[in-house]
Amino acid sequence: MTPGATSSSLLFVTQVAPYSDGPAGVHGVLDQAAVGVAECAELAGLAATRIDDVRDLEAAALEEARALALFTIGETPWSASQRDTIAHRMRAGDLALVAIHSATDACYGWDDYGRLVGARFDGHPWTQAVDVAVEDADHPATRHLGGSWRWHDEVYQFRDLRPDARVLLRVPLEQLDLGASGAKQPPFGFPLSWCFTEGEGRVFSTSLGHFPAAWESPAYLRHLAGGIGWAVDAVE
Repeated sequence: MTPGATSSSLLFVTQVAPYSDGPAGVHGVLDQAAVGVAECAELAGLAATRIDDVRDLEAAALEEARALALFTIGETPWSASQRDTIAHRMRAGDLALVAIHSATDACYGWDDYGRLVGARFDGHPWTQAVDVAVEDADHPATRHLGGSWRWHDEVYQFRDLRPDARVLLRVPLEQLDLGASGAKQPPFGFPLSWCFTEGEGRVFSTSLGHFPAAWESPAYLRHLAGGIGWAVDAVE
């Protein structure tokens, strides 16, 4: 069972669950990510606990944690009670949420989930290096990057991006082959990272982090640490 959490804890969920119609892919970087997230959490004054299966998560841990970080995929088996706790504590400002890489490709059976993480995954037609446009150079997750950031990763496309999302990173249209199989052009373009408030709570999302090189990169880890720090209101 998961040890009890405190108000200075971050729960990091790395559960791989099947979709409703079949298995989900397993990311090979989850162990690396757990180390990286723990390091970033420490910079925000939090102690991280990794959760491999939310069915083993004690109610008290979820009720007392300061932050919930998700590197999930598939139909994460949150109970109705857990869902209610997450949504209520987020909106009350008691729980920060951090969505990492594939977290937007999870919980399709939970109608409110897309709103809580900011968007729904809609495929990744491209895996390539891009010159990422830094849309908000004043945010703690991006201020170290300058105006552009050369990066190699899966490039996600999304649907249902919240209109109040503050986009932090975006791929310029001209850097993508819009004729690629599965490619679509949503009206909001191709954001890679955003943040917003949900009620009194803060949410930070980054779709980067697929490859091991991300978790070895100080620039990526500073991006994630800045996002976590902002979400828990530990940095400005």
